[in-house]
Amino acid sequence: MQSQTKTKRTIGLLLIIAALYIILQYFGILNLLVPSQLADSNMGYGMLFVIGLITSVHCAAMCGGINISQSLKSNGGSSVRAAFLYNLGRVIAYTVVGFIVGALGAVITFSNAMQGVLKLAAGVFMVIMGVNMLGIFPFLRRLNPHMPKIFANKVYDAKEKNNSPLYVGLLNGLMPCGPLQAMQIYALSTGNAFAGAFSMFLFSLGTVPLMFGLGAFAGAMGKKFAHSVMTVGAVLVVVLGLSMFSQGWTLSGFTNTNTLHTPKASNQDVTIENGVQIVHSTLSSGRYPSITVYEGVPVKWIIDAPKGSINGCNKSMTIKEYGITYTFKTGENIIEFMPTRTGKFTYSCWMGMIKANITVVKGGDS
Repeated sequence: MQSQTKTKRTIGLLLIIAALYIILQYFGILNLLVPSQLADSNMGYGMLFVIGLITSVHCAAMCGGINISQSLKSNGGSSVRAAFLYNLGRVIAYTVVGFIVGALGAVITFSNAMQGVLKLAAGVFMVIMGVNMLGIFPFLRRLNPHMPKIFANKVYDAKEKNNSPLYVGLLNGLMPCGPLQAMQIYALSTGNAFAGAFSMFLFSLGTVPLMFGLGAFAGAMGKKFAHSVMTVGAVLVVVLGLSMFSQGWTLSGFTNTNTLHTPKASNQDVTIENGVQIVHSTLSSGRYPSITVYEGVPVKWIIDAPKGSINGCNKSMTIKEYGITYTFKTGENIIEFMPTRTGKFTYSCWMGMIKANITVVKGGDS
């Protein structure tokens, strides 16, 4: 009976995760939640804080035990003060790491494929963490990333020797986890030490409310309520991880082509002038246009970018099939290439979040 209940719960959670992922992906909401979207210079800093709020449930699951222990073991001190010091340590550690990886990004250039591999890894971490938070598929617990022993021992020693939640928070800020690694990738992409530090600082501030509340009011929080909050948070962590994985998969080039069948040409307006096929499209803020062109005929793709249509995610697109990386500007944008084989070729924004297809077919009579 108990086994049947667990099976039903597992199936129910998987269905909820799948449905939520499909719905959020369809409406483009995941593009606003996953850390990569924070590269938008107009809204990035606010979203950095929001992402911290959303993913703080993951912090609570991974570091909650240490957080609570520091707050309860305050030797006469206030649990609120202990929680404050612990979270201050985490914020400082995150900011310092952001400074370091931002500086590293200034001297190291990662290809789109390498960025994709990093996102794949971060997405896998997030999915595993979320699944383990839900308590399903126990075998995955062996894959849970753990704090390196050198840091774990220091955290343990600091916790045992004295009341130093600040130092414990500093060490805990170095723990490996999916959301943190995803944000470190963003900090790396800034290519600037101070920009990387500021991005990680704002992200860490977003994680403070839940972590601070967990430590300061641990005794007052009912177990049932806490469990419900953790379940909802875990589902969201898995969904965010799946989205991160999807972006990484695209950037890595694994979905670049599909030549198993030759699709028919669409009824779009393609004109041929002086042996060149002219295609007109309009850029929108949340999606790229899919087009159909003919094999063996040079393409002049004219994309109109209206004022306000360019943001941090769609500003640059990558077409791996033709070795093109193009940064949009307001007004008319011209992209030229030669389609040499039939098939459907996926292209994406520089972060792998917005995707569309270039379908190449044989002559108009195909």
